[in-house]
Amino acid sequence: MSTNKSATGTKKAVSGNQEEPLSGWRILTTRASKQSGGLADPLREMGAEVVEIPTIEIKPPTSYKALDTALKNIGKYDWLILTSANGVEAMFARLKKLRIPSAKLAHLQVAAIGPATQREIEKQGLKVSVTPDRYVAEAVVEALTDTTEGKRVLLVRAKVARDVLPIELRKAGAKVDVAEAYETHVPKGAKAKLNRLFSNDTSRPDIVTFTSSSTATNFLALLEKDHWHGLREIWLASIGPVTSDTLRQAGFRPNIEALEYTMEGLALAIAKHVLTTHRDE
Repeated sequence: MSTNKSATGTKKAVSGNQEEPLSGWRILTTRASKQSGGLADPLREMGAEVVEIPTIEIKPPTSYKALDTALKNIGKYDWLILTSANGVEAMFARLKKLRIPSAKLAHLQVAAIGPATQREIEKQGLKVSVTPDRYVAEAVVEALTDTTEGKRVLLVRAKVARDVLPIELRKAGAKVDVAEAYETHVPKGAKAKLNRLFSNDTSRPDIVTFTSSSTATNFLALLEKDHWHGLREIWLASIGPVTSDTLRQAGFRPNIEALEYTMEGLALAIAKHVLTTHRDE
């Protein structure tokens, strides 16, 4: 077994067991508690000690008016775009509440921002027409620009989200309606838990994971500035370029970025980084 100096400056063992490459590493996940297992489970399977402190939680929007109106008039739309598994779950819950059969959506061309969203859509019996190779809004725009001109598009997403999709699709000639399906909030108690974790070297994590810009933004807002200097010595792991840019804009360089922007992709990127990065004392 070789040794590797971790981001926290203490010696870390790099496991020779390929099935548990993260043995001896403490990893903090910040994903919403309802979904945290999607990342925490594969990390634990690879031997990591996982600490789960969600920096976001998913809640219903203030009003479902826009979404309900769109669903009641779903026949007028040509395309449906879903940007997260949360949006899929919320939309189908509203369909059930409104007693609108999912068969009413069968005529739609459906776009999913990534494979996790696609899987959730297909579980509901809808066929996904487009899932871009890169799981970001810009890639969805590229994939849809030539097919949505003059078409009516329903975009179902979070209350606070980047406006790249509606703006660029409208520029390309699409008629886009945006419907909020859920909101993200900061969980109660998250601030105290985070700052307690970072209060000393024995509890501080070796790696912090971020699965969205919201998790990163909220994490930095919750963590007291006195602990920020400690982040320079910890590996920051990002799910993709948008989240990485959020970290950079706040002055932090992501050490790890997933090649595939999924939970499994992030877990594998972390394991690869641990196995291939050797730091001398």
